[in-house]
Amino acid sequence: MREADLFKANLRGIDLREARLQNANLKGAQMQGANLIKAKLEQANLSRARLEGANLMGSNLQNTKLERAFLGGATLMRAKLENANLRRANLSGANLMNSNLQAALLQGANLKDAKLTRANFKGANLRGANLGGTRMNRASLRGVDLRGAILKDANLRRADLIGANLANAKLMGVDLKGANLKGANLKNANLQGANIENANLQGANLEGAIMPDGSLNE
Repeated sequence: MREADLFKANLRGIDLREARLQNANLKGAQMQGANLIKAKLEQANLSRARLEGANLMGSNLQNTKLERAFLGGATLMRAKLENANLRRANLSGANLMNSNLQAALLQGANLKDAKLTRANFKGANLRGANLGGTRMNRASLRGVDLRGAILKDANLRRADLIGANLANAKLMGVDLKGANLKGANLKNANLQGANIENANLQGANLEGAIMPDGSLNE
């Protein structure tokens, strides 16, 4: 099924386990509840596809177009999403534990309440993304662009945020216990109510940031 044209196809609940769909056109396809475990979807076009509740565990989505796709509640554990385009995609409540999202584009994406434990976001673009309430403990966010992102009440315990850009980010109530923020940019970020116990803030830029106690760091 490589390079198949399935534009706006109705594939609800279909079993495509280990299917080979590289370069396929699945733009706008209805794939709610589909079984795509270990499917090969490299460079496929899934823009605006409906994948709510779909099982994509272990699937290969490298360089795949998922712009504005609907993935709410989907299972993406151990999925390969390197260089994927997920701009403005809806991933609310999705399970992305141990997934690889290196250099992925997630600008403006909705990841509210998603499970992101140990996920790899190195070099990803999460500018303006909604990560409120996410579980990102031990996640790798080294060098990630999180400018203006919403991380309210997120769990970032022991996360690697070395060199991350968190300028203007909303970090109210976030749990950063034991997180590594060495050299991170937190200029004008809001950290009110955040837990920074044992966090490494060596060399971090906190100019204009609102600190956990509500004070302004000038």
